Amino acid sequence: MKAVTWQGHHKVSVETVPDPTIQQANDAIIEVTSTAICGSDLHLYEVLGPFMTPGDILGHEPMGRVVEAGPDSNLTAGDRVVIPFQISCGSCYMCQRGLQTQCEVTQVREQGMGAALYGFSAMYGAVPGGQAEYLRVPHADYSPIKVGNELPDHRYLFLSDVIPTAWQGVAYTGLQRGDSIAIIGLGPIGQFAARIAKHQGMKVYAIDPVAERREMAARHGVMVFDTGEESISQIREATGGRGPDGVVDAVGMEAHGSPIAKAAQISAQFLPDAAGKAMMQTVGVDRLAALYSAIELVRRGGTISLSGVYGGAASPLPLITMFDKQITVKMGQANVKNWVDQILPLVEDPADPLGVDDFITHTVALGEAPGAYEMFQKKEDGCIKVVLDPTKSAV
Repeated sequence: MKAVTWQGHHKVSVETVPDPTIQQANDAIIEVTSTAICGSDLHLYEVLGPFMTPGDILGHEPMGRVVEAGPDSNLTAGDRVVIPFQISCGSCYMCQRGLQTQCEVTQVREQGMGAALYGFSAMYGAVPGGQAEYLRVPHADYSPIKVGNELPDHRYLFLSDVIPTAWQGVAYTGLQRGDSIAIIGLGPIGQFAARIAKHQGMKVYAIDPVAERREMAARHGVMVFDTGEESISQIREATGGRGPDGVVDAVGMEAHGSPIAKAAQISAQFLPDAAGKAMMQTVGVDRLAALYSAIELVRRGGTISLSGVYGGAASPLPLITMFDKQITVKMGQANVKNWVDQILPLVEDPADPLGVDDFITHTVALGEAPGAYEMFQKKEDGCIKVVLDPTKSAV
């Protein structure tokens, strides 16, 4: 089969690799019909190279049809399914508490990390990802989300990661109708966090340096601002001088405005593997501009929710400010299955209340993935969300 593989810093390629096979009785194999490039994939492309091996298959936002089902999988050939980005069992202590990203059956204990993730480096189990023609799905008796046949892929695809991640990001603020919320970053997660908050009746402000992203959010009734102190001042003024009740940081470790941290992250990519891993695990720092902005912006006694991925072990935080302002911080990978029952009716609603039909900016063949990665990373051609179609021939 063809698959998108990691080959080095800023380098992916589409290669022919062995087809996946059933390994456990509760496995399934799906033929992938749509699979997206995530902002987290760009972390692998940009800064997490020390945890990657050339040839690793990327991708954790796939959906498709079952072509082979193990006897204990609860699936049959032909079932249409979305695959959540984490692999979870559904029955352990953590899964029963809605913490599927902490699944005790699939935790990557040798790395001290939570549940295994598709296509996301040795830190999370080095499991082959979904940017491929076929995908092996472990724990297929629980993880897959069965969907109907009436709606196109794009209505369901983002149940794999984007919409549950945005939903959890908003939920973790603890805010209600009439409260104010700011979203920092209007990439894929930020777009849906803003729409979800708007749908739930909040006053939504959003910050992003890219005009096309601001324009997309504005189409959905979000008040948008460029980055910088002036924007923070404007949002604070609009919220009675206090700042918003909650802030979602939807940017994470690669925020603009952190040149020293960027240099440290990039330098780790070119050290020998063991040294690069050690640097990221012990002295690694993140680009914290977005998080610093969230801390500055949120009102006293407010909540910051981190949906953007952070990976540094030595990221400095202004604890004196956080303590003085009595800020609550909640964070973590999205527990997809915990939120799906609330989200599924919205993506199936003909009225499209979350604007799923207005999200994908580029759909390309799987074979065009290298150029799509570069375009997405550089934010060129108005690129906000890329979907790869394994059934489509490359140009």
